[in-house]
Amino acid sequence: MRRLGDFDLAEESVQEAVIEALEHWPRDGVPERPDAWLAAVARRKALDRIRRNARYREKVALIEAQPMETNVEPDDRLRLMFVCCHPALSRDVQVALTLRAVVGLTTAEIARALLSSEPAIAQRIVRAKRKIVDAGISFRLPDDSELVERLDHLMAVIYLLFNEGYLTTGGPQASRRDLADDAEWLAALLTRLLPTQPEPLGLLALIRLHLARAPARFDGAGDLVLFEDQDRSLWDRTAIVSAIKLIERAASFGRPGPYQVQAAIGALYAEAPSWQETDWMQALLLYELLVRLDPSPVARLNRAIALERVAGADEALIAVDELSADLNTYHLFHATRGRLLEQLGRGDEAASAYRAALELTSNPAERALLQRRLSK
Repeated sequence: MRRLGDFDLAEESVQEAVIEALEHWPRDGVPERPDAWLAAVARRKALDRIRRNARYREKVALIEAQPMETNVEPDDRLRLMFVCCHPALSRDVQVALTLRAVVGLTTAEIARALLSSEPAIAQRIVRAKRKIVDAGISFRLPDDSELVERLDHLMAVIYLLFNEGYLTTGGPQASRRDLADDAEWLAALLTRLLPTQPEPLGLLALIRLHLARAPARFDGAGDLVLFEDQDRSLWDRTAIVSAIKLIERAASFGRPGPYQVQAAIGALYAEAPSWQETDWMQALLLYELLVRLDPSPVARLNRAIALERVAGADEALIAVDELSADLNTYHLFHATRGRLLEQLGRGDEAASAYRAALELTSNPAERALLQRRLSK
């Protein structure tokens, strides 16, 4: 994108390079520098396409005047993310375009992650690409004031990327550690670019707390292990300590935000000796703060987990049912509702909720868990 100034051409050239890699690498072996190999092939593909264009002389001269790169700059994806998060684009368009152009998620995966439809997401992406070209949005890191202006959008995309890696919305894999690690790297880069902003610190802490539990999330058969059943001796205590230090550093700025509060909740869970010994009243108070900062339906759904521990399943179910209009297409809404109904002895209704959740997720580990619950 930085070299070509053409979003579609850049994307198509990279895709063709990946296809060529899939054809050559199994036969010839993976090159010593796969990133440089892909960059060189993508450049060649782009030149081939430009030469076929009626205006090829101008664009070929532009590309060939620049020295050949053997390295892909580590912050190129961040530059591209800032292009995708340009204020000329609406928030929903920014997120969809970034997940497609930077992360490489399919339209179907993005639709599931954003609780939307595939046609709607496809339209957003097409409109966004056209607007980037028409507005002449440049491929660069913005200055400090622009960085702060786009920060919320950028963090939202990084967290969506992490969530897709932590528990995928589609495909044969239950999780994709590569995507989760990419999200952690981008969040850490944000903390270096904006050292006086507390929310990137909270986001990085939140991601690290989740990743600290990764060794205990699946059993030997690949089945999902619920938080309350995980073997805490497998958790990465070094990562937890690192995350807590980030939370303390963020708190020193005195500007709380949603990611900092979510990280504080995660730290509360991580430091408890067991699920049963968690300070649930403190967790509920933190969720109340989170809902004030971020009154989203998903934040309110997560609050119901702590509410059940403090006030009982009846109260939690009332809170969950209030979200039915907003979250009826979200599988975790139905799964949470099913667990509460099951605790209340309403087995038939619980089974109906589990079936609704099963229809809305394609993650193999989540599906297996729901099927186990239905078979009880």
